Amino acid sequence: MSNSNTDPGHGNSVAAWATVIIVLTAFTIGTLFFWLDVPALVWASAVLAILGPIVGLVLRKSGYGVGGKHSKSN
Repeated sequence: MSNSNTDPGHGNSVAAWATVIIVLTAFTIGTLFFWLDVPALVWASAVLAILGPIVGLVLRKSGYGVGGKHSKSN
């Protein structure tokens, strides 16, 4: 059993959710455009998938990560 004070929150933060939503959306539309044979939009979705974790890192540095100054677990 872990103490709730030491529980890292399992990524339940704005930064984590934003990252997951961006990457999931990118893979979803990338798959759709791959199936529709639109290479330019497949590559655009790949770029979006790369930007997802970058957005998450920026949000985490801004205090929206687990334990950040803007998080609910603080």
